[in-house]
Amino acid sequence: MTRCDVIVLGAGAAGMFCAIEAGRRGRSVVLIDHAKAPGEKIRISGGGRCNFTNRDIRPERFLSQNPRFARSALSRYTQHDFIARVESAGIAWHEKTLGQLFCDGSAREIIAMLMGDLRAAGVDLRLACEVGEITHGEGFRVETSAGPVQAGALVVATGGKSIPKMGATARGYAIARQFGLEVTETRPALVPLTFSDAQLDALRPLAGLSVGAEVAAAGMAFREGLLFTHRGLSGPSILQISSYWREGMELQVDLAPGADVAGVLRAARAQRGRQGVATALAAHLPEALARQVVAGLGLRGNLADQPKAALAQLGDRVHGWRLRPVGTEGYRTAEVTLGGVDTRGLDARSMAARDVPGLYFIGEGVDVTGWLGGYNFQWAWSSGWAAGQVV
Repeated sequence: MTRCDVIVLGAGAAGMFCAIEAGRRGRSVVLIDHAKAPGEKIRISGGGRCNFTNRDIRPERFLSQNPRFARSALSRYTQHDFIARVESAGIAWHEKTLGQLFCDGSAREIIAMLMGDLRAAGVDLRLACEVGEITHGEGFRVETSAGPVQAGALVVATGGKSIPKMGATARGYAIARQFGLEVTETRPALVPLTFSDAQLDALRPLAGLSVGAEVAAAGMAFREGLLFTHRGLSGPSILQISSYWREGMELQVDLAPGADVAGVLRAARAQRGRQGVATALAAHLPEALARQVVAGLGLRGNLADQPKAALAQLGDRVHGWRLRPVGTEGYRTAEVTLGGVDTRGLDARSMAARDVPGLYFIGEGVDVTGWLGGYNFQWAWSSGWAAGQVV
């Protein structure tokens, strides 16, 4: 039997960060994961460059049944704190659109930084280690494939259900329920949307095309890239809205935000009346998409042949495309899981379970889900840090 002060389940971003912080405080920590390597989601994130945080972290950009819950951790360990940590490790980074920060090199640099910190903090990292029964008496006893481990504190950082091929499971929710905590509804988030066969007949010929768009649903709107795929729609704007969309909801899509397509076409008609309608529209949309929009409205002939009402109809179609997804691609491709351990049972400052002394939940498994663009990693760092100060 191994005895220690703290057991951390899950060697992802939140779990590693918590273990490091606890170890730096002189606590003996055993960090356990069933995977063969730590930080697998870090490794694949950001196209392999890890979108490790965002310059513009705001609590209102996190979804939860209790929108105020994330404020404490996010305000006490901020994006600026993590940026300083990255810079102190000598990791070069750059900013992309909308405040997203990426490594100049590989995401493996972030993992290497965390691994170095784990070693320096004296954390006992056990990989390819399966977790069995967990009991609570005088502290917590965790049965593992490498033998039992006992500690006064147990931190659950096992993540959510997203990307099961990388080992994601619902184990953290089962642990929460075992100890009497509620779990909110969970669903895939930051995920591509899928459509009926009839809708796909129109979308598939456009597969591979990308366009700047504004996508709206449920009172939210995101202006970012939209990607047509063989299965439906993806791209940042779609991933963002997927966290708010629910079955039965309609999407409103502006394919040329900021433009006045009808007005531009009316002006072009006066100057270049012999120009084809699709050719004129292709100044604002990819050519294949422009042709499909025009054909879908049954418009024929040149600009000069189109009455003002037809051009207005075309503008409405571009700026107000409406479609109704039938679902999502599911946890297979979802970047995160929406929902999780109900925050009503947790202390916002420490991430501790209110009614089970010594038990903590951090990271994606908690009902806190950020926007696309480094928000969920910052929640991992912040929630892991918060628990690491007290376990």
